Amino acid sequence: MEIFGGEIVPPFECPKRMDIILDRIKTVELGPIEPPIEYGMEPVEKIHDKAYLTFLETCWSEWEKEDFNGEAVANCWPTRTMNAPHIPRHIEGKIGYYALASETTITKGTWEAALASKNVALTATDKVMQGERAVFALCRPPGHHAAADQFGGYCFLNNAAIAAQYARDNGAKKVAILDVDFHHGNGTQHIFYDRDDVFFLSLHGDPMDTFPYFLGHTDETGDKAGIGYTANYPMPPKSDYKIWKQSLTDALDKIKAYSPDLLLVSLGVDTFEDDPISFFKLKSHNFTDYGALIADLELPTVFIMEGGYAVEKVGINTVNVLNGFEKAC
Repeated sequence: MEIFGGEIVPPFECPKRMDIILDRIKTVELGPIEPPIEYGMEPVEKIHDKAYLTFLETCWSEWEKEDFNGEAVANCWPTRTMNAPHIPRHIEGKIGYYALASETTITKGTWEAALASKNVALTATDKVMQGERAVFALCRPPGHHAAADQFGGYCFLNNAAIAAQYARDNGAKKVAILDVDFHHGNGTQHIFYDRDDVFFLSLHGDPMDTFPYFLGHTDETGDKAGIGYTANYPMPPKSDYKIWKQSLTDALDKIKAYSPDLLLVSLGVDTFEDDPISFFKLKSHNFTDYGALIADLELPTVFIMEGGYAVEKVGINTVNVLNGFEKAC
């Protein structure tokens, strides 16, 4: 379930999204569909705090022990007035400590799904590292809101960050992450903010107006060694493709100048004009166009699925990006 507009509603991030994308991939015969490989916890532990991972693994069982009837959801947080050096023992406090928002719940199978999702991202990354031009990782749950020790925005493990670190550990000297999801990739930014070996660029709705609200402004450009290796492109409500494409063009120019060994694209298609929880105005054919623009970089590329909640069109819009990319190669 999800809390939206003060009501408990079915979650916008639903399994049907994946079925529709897969059906579209099969319909257009985009390419072979392969299962992921198991990569274990080592790549995950290089990104995420071990205590946080233990929390994710045990949260549902701890919640059940309290005889709570609903899904595990945060209802209290360490706020700005609380210096919180202690992690509560009780699951109600613990989930608040690790949550960045209350719209995302944890239930039976959440941990297993998150583990499977990171395996999809790592399998795709491995294939590109081994010579494939581009691979699409159909990940669910998504990942770009997950920080080193926080979940939210439907995200638990940061698939793109895990993939980027894995690539670095396996020969890539520099990695760029281009986040085209409507919502700012706050977790990915947080993880790499003080590093210069992973360049993070995000095109998104202005955080003054939309989730995740507190990160994603233009003056956030990195810290320490990472100064200049974060680039944010917040855009106002009702931004159309002309406005969005200007931001993309600038981001692509920065990526080209950075000259990474690998490009990871956090592919959210919630920039679509009919998306129920977003406010950009991209049309379906625009996704084809920007897929081709990304291909013009001529970089080994991994597309990692993030958001997109206009469910009936999520397959068309996702595959349009991939088709645009493939035809431009």
